[in-house]
Amino acid sequence: MIARRPTKQRAALADALADTDEFVSAQDLHARIAAGGSNVGLATVYRNLQAMAAEGAIDVLRTDDGEALYRACGTAEHHHHLVCRDCGRTVEISVPASFESWSARVGADEGFTDLSHTVEIFGTCPTC
Repeated sequence: MIARRPTKQRAALADALADTDEFVSAQDLHARIAAGGSNVGLATVYRNLQAMAAEGAIDVLRTDDGEALYRACGTAEHHHHLVCRDCGRTVEISVPASFESWSARVGADEGFTDLSHTVEIFGTCPTC
């Protein structure tokens, strides 16, 4: 993988992600960056979010309608998410090793290679 050169735009995006614990849209991040005085185009936000997700630096969550939401990873470990449908509160969770081995076995049984997966569990948090 080619190392990306740090840019002011990417730093502004990383700062905006660091300022929230919830998943947010690219448009919301763009608005936050603009409100902070940085001049970053929406296309640049999308491009950097995709690169950061590919590097594993941020988490990506797909909503029921297909929108991608982003959040800074709380851990570098492989993890999954428990997400409140009402407020968006997100907790990073681990799944049992049996799930990890099951997913690898299913892929191998079907001849798939280079497997990856995401698990998001949605519900309502105690506060909501």
